[in-house]
Amino acid sequence: MTYITEQEEFWAGDFGANYIDRNNSEQLLYSKVALWTKMLGAAHGVQSITEFGCNIGLNLVALSRLKPTLTLSGYEINETAAKEAADTGVAQICQGSILEEIKQDPVDLTFTAGVLIHINPDYLSRVYDNLVANSRRYVLVAEYYNPAPTMIRYRGHENRLFKRDFAGDLIDGYGLKLVDYGFAYRRDNWAPQDDITWFLLEK
Repeated sequence: MTYITEQEEFWAGDFGANYIDRNNSEQLLYSKVALWTKMLGAAHGVQSITEFGCNIGLNLVALSRLKPTLTLSGYEINETAAKEAADTGVAQICQGSILEEIKQDPVDLTFTAGVLIHINPDYLSRVYDNLVANSRRYVLVAEYYNPAPTMIRYRGHENRLFKRDFAGDLIDGYGLKLVDYGFAYRRDNWAPQDDITWFLLEK
């Protein structure tokens, strides 16, 4: 498959496959269940959810444990990770780049978690378009926050991690409104996360 950015090539290849082993644990799954309990607290009537950049599907598994009746789906660029996500049996998984136009029946909530930070900033609007177009009501982003766009060296690599106000982009560019937000601290005593700031937005 041919990709339009070097970041896509990076995550579709060996680095993306190796990421799987670093992020697959029962403790992390427990933390995700706890985090989703908070993030969905102000979201009403959600019955269907799509994740863009689902990796091996831990967020989708956490959501299924939290509410088994949810209809779940995900998109993942890395073939190995997409297969593992599909093997969980909790969601419909499609392999491909989320920079491509995605058309599906709209769901109640679309989200990214630790994914927008790895997208080439010049192509972020393509992912934003997918998030908004495929959502019936809510969009959620759980990412590293910074008030101004900045690049951070990531595991020895340049141009692989970018922090910014993703929620602000969606509010300003798409007219979404802020419903709720919060922060998940890496030193939390019970359910640590990697210093993630999340924003629940509504169309």
